Amino acid sequence: MSDEKEKDKNKEKSPEVLEPKEPARNASQSDAGGDNTEVLEFEFNDDGEEDLKKTLKKFRADLKMCKKENYELNATNIEYLTGWQKERADFVNYRKQEDDRKANFSEAIRERILMRFLTVMDSFNVAFANKQAWEKVDENWRKGVEYIYTQMNSIFEEFNIKPVGEIGESFDLNIHQSIEMVKTDKKENDHKVAEIIQKGYKLGDRVIRPARVNIFEYNESQK
Repeated sequence: MSDEKEKDKNKEKSPEVLEPKEPARNASQSDAGGDNTEVLEFEFNDDGEEDLKKTLKKFRADLKMCKKENYELNATNIEYLTGWQKERADFVNYRKQEDDRKANFSEAIRERILMRFLTVMDSFNVAFANKQAWEKVDENWRKGVEYIYTQMNSIFEEFNIKPVGEIGESFDLNIHQSIEMVKTDKKENDHKVAEIIQKGYKLGDRVIRPARVNIFEYNESQK
């Protein structure tokens, strides 16, 4: 019993231990849930009272800084967006140029091959030009050659190649190449095609070889 009384006395004599208290948080900090974002601090004068002017001045300075940072961020985003749009436009232009280059290359190869066949067509036209000599050729052989000529024309039509230059049409520098001037006393025939020396051809709307022709030239003194 004496021991228990002694223990009670020691408890009464032992000093009270105070637990450290956490510093009080303002409403902004508690609402933020431990967020480390900067909170507006109030300015106080020498008397310990809130200095509204200083607080307002600091608030304006902070607001100005936020606006500046926001402006710089927006400027950076715009710069990135502009750069991306430029790169995208450059890539689109590059693809278009590549497609045009491939198309032009393909067109040039096709034109080069077809131009080689024009000399073959010239040989047929020269053979057919002298009708009397051509009609004396063996009929079976003649029909065979004419059939080959028809096939060649079909191939040309398939590739949109058409002959240009007809007797009686007006001279046109775009499709005709003048070889010789032929005198005429008919004024209505002046500067019209008198004779086809070599047929011309065009691929689509583009002339790949002008027709070589003789042109009428009106001479009033011949009347």
